[in-house]
Amino acid sequence: MKTLLDVRGLVTAIGGARVVDGVSFQVAAGETYALLGESGCGKSMTALSLMRLLPDGGRIDAGTVELDGENLLALPERAMRTVRGGRMAMIFQEPMLALNPVIKVGEQIGEALALHRNLAGEAAHDTARALLDAVGVPDPARRLDAYPFELSGGLRQRMMIAMALAGQPRLLIADEPTTALDVTIQAQVLEVLRALRRERQMGMLLITHDLGVVARNADRVGVMYAGELLEEGTREAFFAAPQHPYSRMLFAALPRPGDGGRLATIPGQVPRLDAAFTGCRFAPRCPYAVARCRAESPGWQTFGAQRVRCHRAGELPAAEMRAPGERPAAALPAAPLLQVDGLKVHFPIRRGLLQRTVGHLRAVDDVSLVIEAGRTLALVGESGCGKTTVGKALLHLVEPSAGRIALAGETVTAARLDRLRRQAQMVFQDPFSSLNPRMRVVDILLEGMEALHVGEAAQRGAAAARLLQQVGLPDDAGERYPHAFSGGQRQRIAIARALAVSPQLVICDEPTSALDVSVQAQILNLLKDLQDELGIAYLFITHNLAVVEYLAHRVAVMYLGRIVESGPATEVLRGPRHPYTQALVAAVPRIDAAAAAATPQLAGDQPSPINPPTGCHFHPRCPQADARCRESYPDARQTNAAHWVRCHMVAGE
Repeated sequence: MKTLLDVRGLVTAIGGARVVDGVSFQVAAGETYALLGESGCGKSMTALSLMRLLPDGGRIDAGTVELDGENLLALPERAMRTVRGGRMAMIFQEPMLALNPVIKVGEQIGEALALHRNLAGEAAHDTARALLDAVGVPDPARRLDAYPFELSGGLRQRMMIAMALAGQPRLLIADEPTTALDVTIQAQVLEVLRALRRERQMGMLLITHDLGVVARNADRVGVMYAGELLEEGTREAFFAAPQHPYSRMLFAALPRPGDGGRLATIPGQVPRLDAAFTGCRFAPRCPYAVARCRAESPGWQTFGAQRVRCHRAGELPAAEMRAPGERPAAALPAAPLLQVDGLKVHFPIRRGLLQRTVGHLRAVDDVSLVIEAGRTLALVGESGCGKTTVGKALLHLVEPSAGRIALAGETVTAARLDRLRRQAQMVFQDPFSSLNPRMRVVDILLEGMEALHVGEAAQRGAAAARLLQQVGLPDDAGERYPHAFSGGQRQRIAIARALAVSPQLVICDEPTSALDVSVQAQILNLLKDLQDELGIAYLFITHNLAVVEYLAHRVAVMYLGRIVESGPATEVLRGPRHPYTQALVAAVPRIDAAAAAATPQLAGDQPSPINPPTGCHFHPRCPQADARCRESYPDARQTNAAHWVRCHMVAGE
């Protein structure tokens, strides 16, 4: 294939840090090249260097970037404005930050069409609508008049893709295009990208830390670490036998179905890029490092369809792939710790000058669940189905509209919230937003203890220090502020804060959704260790089904405010009975040989909880729906003593 993008010896610096250091790779027309690695390795900075969109203080010190044979680094800024969005376009990681919130979607796409294709008026409107239709946006004519905040995460990501395609680029750079998206929306977005690449013969640079996404979408893979490429090869060769120790450790950190053992972790962190490096940059974290690795930087070695920078390449032991095993069953306690019956959370919709209530948004609509002490219940489903609202309602962070919540046999009421806070705590999805940036870590931990009168005042400081040690933070962590920590460390602080009042139940809301696989493995190991040591029960809210099968004992699948299937985790995820659960499981990107195979995609988007469909709420998207599904909501049907499902197509016991 013809080389479309040729990057040679690229060096990018910000201040004294070489964030991209001597990177070289090529992307052919119609090919997807995946750039893989942990956060802080330089992946996004590589992409911004190609676009010449570096932050203040950033500069390109060396190298060439050729697009169709033309060196982009030699072009004046005026010429680069026609390249960006025209010949080369970028999908940014967070669409809500990249889209203008006060300009309608159609106008934003129209700006790109006017700049790169000289289209205006009716021609621009028709082309924008065709672009939205091409990326799978339902009712594109209406969406053109919508603002970004009115759209779901999946639709915003598709809007970003449509804007990127407006200039008919030859190269598309996708920077973490599916991070924190539901598996169903992720599958839809990636299928859109694959189809567009085939139809338009675009080259694609896919930046990600998700090995499953790489397995299903890449033609070639480059592994990046501390500003350098360490390994490169075809997808087939890379997934069959990764050569670099870093690549192998990324694979080992993945949770595998049915494997209840400890996950392998990569010790330490990605080094600061303003350091003076000698030898291999991965040597301080590498279990195979020898003296030569610390003294001499390795050159490239070739092994068939792969090349690797490692002194010990070719002499390492064969990569060990952990075989799936059965998680040992824990003894069931005599009584449930948490019991929820008929929980409802309905938010009033008010309109008019007098703000009269004209309807209700049924965020949670008749949910019942049970969690035993020392056990984990995973609550899974797409964004907007009501998972987080359930977690907040259990703690009365939002007030339930109806239902009964009992914790340790005692009914939870608004009058006894102090007791509830002692027994149940929450770990929020984004630790940086939930931690006070102006408080030291030790003060963050002490705040809960003091408010709920936990322990003696003279002993609280020592208790906070033990907590930080328990969650694997350094001894001096208590005197530092949240901004001084990495994302994984901040999540550990959030877990320590939840544990500070010695709760029996911890509600974890997407605690690993945007973490690298290596950091995710550390957090999952920590949660399992704490459960084994302290007997804590977890309500684990997530859309990552690989994590669910690894960590959870039971799983409840939620759709549009209701539980549609519930049972033992291995049983539900290996033999799902509800069509929605089947679609969720099929959409999970996996790294095995079947990962590249086409899987049926769940069509459409979740309906609005303001006006849910009649009958079964899932029937507009269900390939098996019949007249019964459109007329009545199905009752719960037991498939066995521990597993039930709400579906007309499933026969009960």
